[in-house]
Amino acid sequence: MANVSVAAEWQLLYNRYYRKPELYPMPWKHVDLARTKVAVAPFGGPVAVIRDDSKIVQLHAESALRKLRLFSSSGRPLADAVWRHSGGRLIGMSWTDDQTLLCVVQDGTVYRYDVHANLLEPNLSLGKECFEDNVADCAFWGNGLVCITEANQLFCIADFKNPRAVKLADPLIDEMPHCMAVIEPQYTVSGNVEVLLGVDDAVVLAVEEDGVQRLGEGVLRGPLQKMVVSRDGKWLASFTHDGRLLVTTSDLTGVIIERECESALPPEQIAWCGMDAVLLYWDDMLLMMGPDGEPVHYLYDEPIILIPECDGVRILSNTSMEFLQRVPDSTVSIFTIGSTSPAALLYDALDHFDRRSAKADENLRLIRSSLPEAVEACVDAAGHEFDISRQQTLLRAASYGQAFCSNFQRDRIQEMCKILRVLNAVRSPEIGIPLSIQQYKLLTPSVLIGRLINAHQHLLALKISEYLGMNQEVVIMHWACSKITASLAIPDAALLEILLDKLKLCKGISYAAVAAHADKSGRRKLAALLVEHEPRSSKQVPLLLSIGEEDIALMKGTECGDTDLVYLVLFHIWQKRQPLEFFGTIQARPLARDLFVTYARGLPKDKVTFRFYKHEFLKDFFLSTGQLQDVAFLLWKESWELGKNPMASKGSPLHGPRIKLIEKAQSLFAETKEHIFESKAAEEHAKLLRIQHELEVTTKQAIFVDSSINDTIRTCIVLGNHRAAMKVKTEFKVSEKRWYWLKVFALATIKDWVALEKFSKEKKPPIGFRPFVEACIEADEKAEAIKYIPKLADPRERAESYARIGMAKEAADAASQAKDGELLGRLKLTFAQNAAASSIFDTLRDRLSFQGA
Repeated sequence: MANVSVAAEWQLLYNRYYRKPELYPMPWKHVDLARTKVAVAPFGGPVAVIRDDSKIVQLHAESALRKLRLFSSSGRPLADAVWRHSGGRLIGMSWTDDQTLLCVVQDGTVYRYDVHANLLEPNLSLGKECFEDNVADCAFWGNGLVCITEANQLFCIADFKNPRAVKLADPLIDEMPHCMAVIEPQYTVSGNVEVLLGVDDAVVLAVEEDGVQRLGEGVLRGPLQKMVVSRDGKWLASFTHDGRLLVTTSDLTGVIIERECESALPPEQIAWCGMDAVLLYWDDMLLMMGPDGEPVHYLYDEPIILIPECDGVRILSNTSMEFLQRVPDSTVSIFTIGSTSPAALLYDALDHFDRRSAKADENLRLIRSSLPEAVEACVDAAGHEFDISRQQTLLRAASYGQAFCSNFQRDRIQEMCKILRVLNAVRSPEIGIPLSIQQYKLLTPSVLIGRLINAHQHLLALKISEYLGMNQEVVIMHWACSKITASLAIPDAALLEILLDKLKLCKGISYAAVAAHADKSGRRKLAALLVEHEPRSSKQVPLLLSIGEEDIALMKGTECGDTDLVYLVLFHIWQKRQPLEFFGTIQARPLARDLFVTYARGLPKDKVTFRFYKHEFLKDFFLSTGQLQDVAFLLWKESWELGKNPMASKGSPLHGPRIKLIEKAQSLFAETKEHIFESKAAEEHAKLLRIQHELEVTTKQAIFVDSSINDTIRTCIVLGNHRAAMKVKTEFKVSEKRWYWLKVFALATIKDWVALEKFSKEKKPPIGFRPFVEACIEADEKAEAIKYIPKLADPRERAESYARIGMAKEAADAASQAKDGELLGRLKLTFAQNAAASSIFDTLRDRLSFQGA
């Protein structure tokens, strides 16, 4: 009898059964679908209702101001807002995939609302042409919109996540099309939206951004009055001018179904019911037509709205919400009248078992070989049921059969129970999301939880997340932010306790994100209290800066030892505070102070102005902390950088500031007892730089500045300015030995041998005559070298010097005076190519050996 009562509700269309259970009676008040514009979101989403301003309606007890009212699918009110927008009458409404309500008005403005009737800024515009020509009609899909103006021009926003209005190709029509449908971009060859227009001719215009095609020529026998594209974009269902239902491919190349309808008047609505049937609605009749067989009639004495879903159509009326769907095969196999399928026998066996009848065992024996399939059919049928008691009975039948079935997946029933518990929870009238199991799988649990969160159903979302083993952080975070927004009257301390009690349920939750929302909501003290609980410094420190807690941010950054965070805080404080206050802040924290000094010492060569600013700021810091020596080193370094300036040449006046910088550095060094050497060095440097500057001015040659004392003396002698060289010697107390070395080699460099000889005779050289010999030999002047070699006091030096200029006999004589056998051996190797010279050295060495013996 149960099977009879279930199957009695079905309607047969050709060879398929359809059912239309009532999901909810609608408890809403003062809603008449005949007087309103309605937009219903798919996947059991909310219902938006507003009085239709294109109709003349009688106002009863309601205000003349229109209200946008939002309801759940069960008719429970969610929110409302007074419609005060300009721009002409409302042309169309629809929900996007993320449940944002789009409202298009005549002048092309698109207003957006969330599920709480809050207007989302900014408003969008379809462009200047829509504003001037007025929008006449529009069509929606997923996240997109197409509109046609009164000038018959088409405009499109392909994705509201990137809302950019694009004008499509000109269809070149004079009259407004009879109907319009959209093939979504994911189903077109070009990847762009394709708009189908039913015009007066026996063709359909396919309009894209880059062109217009004429479809259906030779297939259509007249204009189309209504049309709708299937969910997969492959088929087009249309109502023709002569009262026929026509199902073709979406490119109108082939006719799949062509059937006569009972009325030649175009229907008010046309929709696909799954992929097997098409619904057509007139004033009082809903007609369902399939590929063959008699159509199914449903009569209504009130207006209805068809809401296509992936597996059927929801039907909204003034009094109820129904779901028209094809009966699943598993359900048909169990509940068809007279069915003897294994699943039906298993279901019947449970009934006998409950009545303690022995026939239960008889049924099980009959289906022993097909028991796994029967159990699976009962599980599947339970998943497709909206009636909870029927779900329980079917699952009990599956569990009963599983007890006698060893090769059935044990967790299949458990998984289905889990899904049904979730579905039943969201289907309850208080929540009002009547998802079928197919819709639930297509939507995914994470999206469902996101929708519950947006509807502020946090407790249910949390329970479902916990039940399904999903991350609860998103739910708790959204709840915390919503709680802060809605609790303006609760003191910060009390609200903090409430928040922490829930936030601690989820490990690793971002307290910083909640604190950021509190700060955005104007509760800075609460934000500061919350951020204290954030364990991750990388999130904690930036937020502390944003709420003005720079000192705490600096403390947290230095405690974690992250230099990037410390620099972030330093730069923030640097920009906001006065220098002395900034210096006092970082002086107490060694890591921050050292990082600041390291950064400020850096000198990016491509940013001269900023480099100067940093050095000045750093000098101020050192002065404020009494680090005079560090200021002096900076000044000295600046003087060197100034010397690298291309303008600092040929006696440039830039040398004056350089000298002043060094003198300042010297005076600062002099104030510290530990830097006497640096003070003296800076003094000498300034003195040398001043002399070099004067030399460059007098010689008009930029060759002195930044050279050493030795090089300065040598350059003066090379240029013949002996007086200047002597002045440098005197100023810097150059020793006689150093003076002789410099002058000897300088004179040899310019090959002034007369002056060199004269210099050697002025007095006995303190360095001896070897440097004179070396200088002559290096200049390859052997004749000059011979003048000084005899004056060498050491016979070994004389021998080696003679050998270097190739005088073997003289080298041998000098070596013999030294009586050094090893020296004779080295000299012999020097003259190895000269046999006569080698024999001389051999003779001398033999003689020396004999004398030694």
